[in-house]
Amino acid sequence: MKIALASDHGGFELKEKVKSYLQTKGHDVIDLGCYTEESTDYPEYGKACGEAVIRGDAERGIVICGTGIGISIAANKVKGIRCALCTSLFMAEMSRKHNNANIIALGGRILEHDFALNIVEVWLNTDFEGGRHQRRVDLLDRM
Repeated sequence: MKIALASDHGGFELKEKVKSYLQTKGHDVIDLGCYTEESTDYPEYGKACGEAVIRGDAERGIVICGTGIGISIAANKVKGIRCALCTSLFMAEMSRKHNNANIIALGGRILEHDFALNIVEVWLNTDFEGGRHQRRVDLLDRM
């Protein structure tokens, strides 16, 4: 799978671990930055990831900042993006099954990094159920 990956400085360390993990699993990763721990602005990176997914450059995206909150808000400003901030395996699973999330947001300063990789794995391997959930996703996409 082709996955767009972006972070600000607060998520840089986790982004690098996620990138390495995804590559070892055979995924094609598009690293949209940031590329150092120097202070930067998360909205630029959330937007870049959202736009990459909408353009079709990537099938899904992962965004990371200190808490995941700001960058998830930024990604969700891109029309057609359904970015879910996930802090548990259950949230990751439900974000795909019920909401068809096309981007996941993680908090680099709040999640233990190995656990964050587990969240990513569950999210990548869970399919959208469709059915009664499709109507709600369609409503979101029309907003």
